Amino acid sequence: MSLEILGCRLDPIDADEATERILGFMRERTGAQIVTLGTEMVVYAQRDEAFRRIVNACALSLCDTVGLLLVARRRGAQLAERVTGVELIEHLARRAAGEELSVYLLGGAEGAAADAAAVLEARFPGLRIAGVRNGYFAPEESAQIAAEIRASGAALLLAGLGSPRQERWLAEFLAATGAGAGIGVGGSFDVIGGRAERAPVIWRRLGVEWLYRLVKEPQRWRRQLALPYFVWLIALDTLGLRPKKERTVS
Repeated sequence: MSLEILGCRLDPIDADEATERILGFMRERTGAQIVTLGTEMVVYAQRDEAFRRIVNACALSLCDTVGLLLVARRRGAQLAERVTGVELIEHLARRAAGEELSVYLLGGAEGAAADAAAVLEARFPGLRIAGVRNGYFAPEESAQIAAEIRASGAALLLAGLGSPRQERWLAEFLAATGAGAGIGVGGSFDVIGGRAERAPVIWRRLGVEWLYRLVKEPQRWRRQLALPYFVWLIALDTLGLRPKKERTVS
């Protein structure tokens, strides 16, 4: 059963179940949008109703950050761990290789998607990469890009355009791409392709991957202000002192 956290739907399922469901969308060409939901996105959704509606309309809304994981657990979810973009891509690439389901990588700087694709092909023999494209394009190019993705026959579209751009782009153009599933994966291409260093396992297990990234990239400090604000909003919500957002879970 889905949860509602500050007006945003969250599906408390693990990476294995998420993978099975997404593979079903890919096989059936459902055109399903999947969001890997993070605390920053939930905070952003508080001031952007259109973005919140996109999140809540997704076929799956997966738990990508520790903050959401902790709140979900406190609300009764039996969720052992996060479902991060990088790990979800790896799960899907492994299964897609075995089923000959092709994948298109859209986003990142010049060469980032290609680098990630090369790593995935090497790690998962038989994986079919339908195409790659960087994320530097004008809005008026979107329809043509969607047509190119459709022509590639991709079953899965990975959009690394950054949030909220990737969620908005998928909401508008996923159907035109013909892909069975589309997932916003943020900066995952940089991590997979070796352009960005991921936090060591111990940092991830302790739930402080965000702190490791802040140490490595101190210019991110403004973005990290969303974390204490999220905690504040959750506290108000728990105490019944915060106006309710639009109900999304029946």
